[in-house]
This record gives sequence, structure tokens and C-alpha cells, in this order.
Amino acid sequence: MKTTLNLDAAILARLKAEAARRGQTMSSLVETALRNLFDQTEERPPLPPLPDLASGGARVDVANRSALYDVLGGR
Repeated sequence: MKTTLNLDAAILARLKAEAARRGQTMSSLVETALRNLFDQTEERPPLPPLPDLASGGARVDVANRSALYDVLGGR
């Protein structure tokens, strides 16, 4: 399908140079870029929840430096 786009001169120059570098037409490069953009913005399924891990409970309040040193044997 044929259409007209108004592009900034600097963007057009970069597009021409990149298309030439890749050995592609400007149209195919723009189409590829748009497909990549649309693929990134499509909704993805939510990630599964993280597993619950049994840690055995906290041995010490890490905000209490003295208790932390006692547990780690640093004192």
C-alpha cells in the first residue's frame, strides 16, 4: 500500500543512510521498525507469581546492628 509520510529532514537522511547500509529499501526499514514498535507495546500475559519460600523465620532484626554482629560472630 502506498502512503505519504512527512518526516524531518534529519530523520529522512538517517533513514536513507541506514537503509543503504543494510541494503534495504527505506519502506522495508520503516515497516520493520514499526513492527518492532508494535510488538513491544502489545499486552503480554502477566508473569506468574513468585514462589513463597519458607526461610525458617528471621534470626535477627537486620536493622539492629549489634544483634546482627552477634549472630554473624563479628563481635
